[in-house]
Amino acid sequence: MTHLRKPEWLKVEKGRGTRGKVGHTLRSYQLHSVCEQAGCPNQGECFNNGTATFLLLGNYCTRNCTFCKVTKDLPEKVDPFEPEHVALAVSDMGLNHVVITSVTRDDLPDGGAGHFAKTIKAVRRRVPDASIEVLIPDFKGDSEALKIVLRSKPDILNHNVETVPELYRQVRPMASFDRSMELLRRVKEYAPSIYSKSGFMVGLGETPQQVNLLLNKLHEIGCDIVTIGQYLMPSIKHYQVREYVHPDQFAKYQETGLALGIPFIVSGPLVRSSYHAGKDFEKLKSRQI
Repeated sequence: MTHLRKPEWLKVEKGRGTRGKVGHTLRSYQLHSVCEQAGCPNQGECFNNGTATFLLLGNYCTRNCTFCKVTKDLPEKVDPFEPEHVALAVSDMGLNHVVITSVTRDDLPDGGAGHFAKTIKAVRRRVPDASIEVLIPDFKGDSEALKIVLRSKPDILNHNVETVPELYRQVRPMASFDRSMELLRRVKEYAPSIYSKSGFMVGLGETPQQVNLLLNKLHEIGCDIVTIGQYLMPSIKHYQVREYVHPDQFAKYQETGLALGIPFIVSGPLVRSSYHAGKDFEKLKSRQI
């Protein structure tokens, strides 16, 4: 298949922003960011604005998703000091909205749920006024693991479905669309006051009809926030981009989601689940006052 040339609307300023306060803070506490590990195109902007998404439980993932740049390898030892280090970094960086994610750790009995809970509690102790958003893996469908995270009371529980169900076999071979949707449904069942969030990529070969059906499914399970962004191939070894979706189509997806009744939806080529997450959360809350 011929590689597609990136259109003008996907060009971003050069520079990763790894130097400066954010990079120094991450290094000083021996922390990881998904911004760096996943090669996010917005990394430079976010780092320069003093924000980052913390990546828990090491750099190595136990899943083999074909779209993701994060290294697939034997997982690292869990760092018991990481929750407190994240809290200290949040305090040092002066964050008022914190986004925390992790690699998938299928090797751990609870999938890392307890580590998420410890990190949320540590941040609450250090920075009680900050809102906390967690982007979690599916915990292999373990409802008790999900409850562990929810009991620590994050403001937002995010789990990305990543793509339409028809492409799971090619894009997320070790995951299950139904399992991910069930996790999101349970968020509203177990903790109705916590906002649920999900996101997915386009440009992987899906059709607009499939995207619209996915938006409808997310609405049916009560998802509060949805993000839609363009898939960008990390390397020639990864799943190939099938299409660079035009910004007008992203606008149509946003209109569709809002018309269905999804409370908040962000859709655009460079949108990522944690991009401007704090500002978006403030907008959502202001609409509900």
